[in-house]
Amino acid sequence: MSQMDLLLEILATYQKHGWVLRRALLTTEAEQTFIDRSALSDASVERSTINALWFSRPSHEKREAWELRLVSEAPYALFETFENDETEEQREDVRKEMEARMREYVSK
Repeated sequence: MSQMDLLLEILATYQKHGWVLRRALLTTEAEQTFIDRSALSDASVERSTINALWFSRPSHEKREAWELRLVSEAPYALFETFENDETEEQREDVRKEMEARMREYVSK
């Protein structure tokens, strides 16, 4: 399966379950593959050493769920929920830690 087909399959699955694509972390090579970014909708694209997608959706008790999904055939994702009163800076710190954990997983 091509990287583009895999990315589209992941997007469709997450959207089916109410997730919204927020960000795409793409290597230089993958970014060139996804020149037609219409599949990434309004998500921001960031250069990275890994290919992963950030999704979010409302969660129970006024929380917000975020999931970082590795773009690979073997499903691997990291999940976190944020309280309503957490600042964006606190959330971003957690997301950066999750990205570091994902990069560590990929490098093994």
